[in-house]
Amino acid sequence: MIPPVSPTAPALPRPHLMRQRWSDVGFLHWALDPADVAHRFPPGVRPDVIDGRTYVGLVPFRMVGAGLAHGPGVPWAGTFLETNVRLYSVDDTGRRGVVFLSLDADRAVIVAGARTVFGLPYRWARMRYRAEGGTHRYAAALRWPGVTGQSRIGLRPGGPAPDGELERFLTARWGLHVGHLGATLHVPNAHPPWPLRTAEVTQLDDGLVASVGLGHLVSGPPDHVLFSDGVPVSFGTPTVLR
Repeated sequence: MIPPVSPTAPALPRPHLMRQRWSDVGFLHWALDPADVAHRFPPGVRPDVIDGRTYVGLVPFRMVGAGLAHGPGVPWAGTFLETNVRLYSVDDTGRRGVVFLSLDADRAVIVAGARTVFGLPYRWARMRYRAEGGTHRYAAALRWPGVTGQSRIGLRPGGPAPDGELERFLTARWGLHVGHLGATLHVPNAHPPWPLRTAEVTQLDDGLVASVGLGHLVSGPPDHVLFSDGVPVSFGTPTVLR
């Protein structure tokens, strides 16, 4: 049986690979039938489910100070804007994670490197972020490779969010799954528990979910919205699923 989702990360195996900070993070989620997205997962991985449903997440944030595990953040390239579209996964060993359908960033060197080394579906985009009057605004317009899509998101954070089962399911994901070079990899991560806040959507004009082929499944306002000021994150070495 798969254990319950824990807000506390398991010990991260050594050697650690890299570290970074995720700041000003928005979490917008829509509930889906797991059967509608099961084909989007790599071999050995399936949709993770809560109350018979899975979710697609639209997650904008600022990446700050990304670098190797025991060195300083990479100047310029290590700090950038990102918005990802993700699904929620569990593998045959019971490890939970996320499967990224897209990761859009405004640093071309990061896009090229992550696509080559890890097979992650990074895309180059023009992006903007600003916080004013209590509202966080994120904008993205895809530049490469070969797809179009734009997104404008406005979020107004509120007070502390409940520490509920769904909040844990959507945010306490201690790894990612990715298919690369004929194998399925699990990349573990660890960070302190999220300081989660409720949030109101003040603007949502998104084409990124549609750009990865899920536009027909997502309509209307999100089913669940959160915000976090952020956490420091470390990543461990990828392992191949057996």
